[in-house]
Amino acid sequence: MDFTVSDEQREIRAAVADLCAHYPDAYWRGLDKRGEYPDAFVQALTEAGWLGALIPEEYGGAGLGISDAAIVLEEINHSGGNATTAHAQMYIMGTLLRHGSDEQKQRYLPAIASGKLRLQAFGVTEPNSGSDTTRLETKAERRGDHYLINGQKVFISRAQHTDMMLLLARTADYDEAHKTRGLSVFLVDLKGAVSSGQLTIRPLDMMINHHTTQLFIQGLEVPVENLIGEEGAGFGYILNGMNAERILVASEALGDGRWFVERAARYSGDRVVFGRPIGANQGIQFPIAQAHARLEAADLLRFKAAWLFDQNRECGAEANMAKLLASQASWEAANACMDAHGGYGFAAEFDVERKFRETRLLMTAPISNNLVLTYVGQHVLGMPRSY
Repeated sequence: MDFTVSDEQREIRAAVADLCAHYPDAYWRGLDKRGEYPDAFVQALTEAGWLGALIPEEYGGAGLGISDAAIVLEEINHSGGNATTAHAQMYIMGTLLRHGSDEQKQRYLPAIASGKLRLQAFGVTEPNSGSDTTRLETKAERRGDHYLINGQKVFISRAQHTDMMLLLARTADYDEAHKTRGLSVFLVDLKGAVSSGQLTIRPLDMMINHHTTQLFIQGLEVPVENLIGEEGAGFGYILNGMNAERILVASEALGDGRWFVERAARYSGDRVVFGRPIGANQGIQFPIAQAHARLEAADLLRFKAAWLFDQNRECGAEANMAKLLASQASWEAANACMDAHGGYGFAAEFDVERKFRETRLLMTAPISNNLVLTYVGQHVLGMPRSY
């Protein structure tokens, strides 16, 4: 077992930290207050090549592994930013890379790597199905050289700030015996669909500045050549992408957690009450230390999951548990940081309340931690299905 971080990975972390230094707390605080999208930051990430980190070099990307991509997103959140504003491009393109045709990869991947094209939206969740993906109702019917798609999607992030969307739709009726069959994946020209009136984007007012929307799809025409892989096999295609998503989201949670621990430790060392730094009190010190320890433990599982993924080995259990433990550790760190700051933790200028809201999302999305536990119970421990 070798836990050594490579020189290349240290360089990645340092380079991302240097980029993030140009977008300090005040930048993110202002965006949060105004509800704006971080266009400048995302453009800088793109130009530096970080959003194309997982795209192979033959298509203009960096050709890095998910272990490296995890460091990129972790460092963004560690620096006080919010990687969820752009992270989807990393794992969405994996479905295209692994299951798309040569023509599709040649057409889209170089444009995504260069930043000429954004693939930032993932259309899966629906109002009536929630986390039960097999029950989604959006229907795609073959009509000659195109598919006609109708339905709704909800909690779709960044739809107003992307060119393309990966869309999961039903191409065959639901079969109780074979629940995962009949779902297909499409690449959708989102801007074209909106301009033609075939798709309507409605922003949702959320607790955090996450640019979340609801989509209304009415008579959307998608060319047959935009079908990814085989018709009806889409559920299997997105599973691998979901493992990548879990690993990357775990990394963001770890970045948040480290931000909370560092801020809490620094503030509690500087803040003097009753003639002594509050960090000298075990009631302040111990929760921060405990949060740090749990972040370190989650970090190990995150890197194990990433290593397995990069080796093309089964990593579903590790990816899910990494997301579970990292989000829990970050939330624990968030509370310790908030407690250490007292009333100042609720003041926007300290940024604790903003990061507090942002990291809470990771307990619920992209998958509820309760569903992670059901996965572990059933598929890892062999217990009866609980839902």
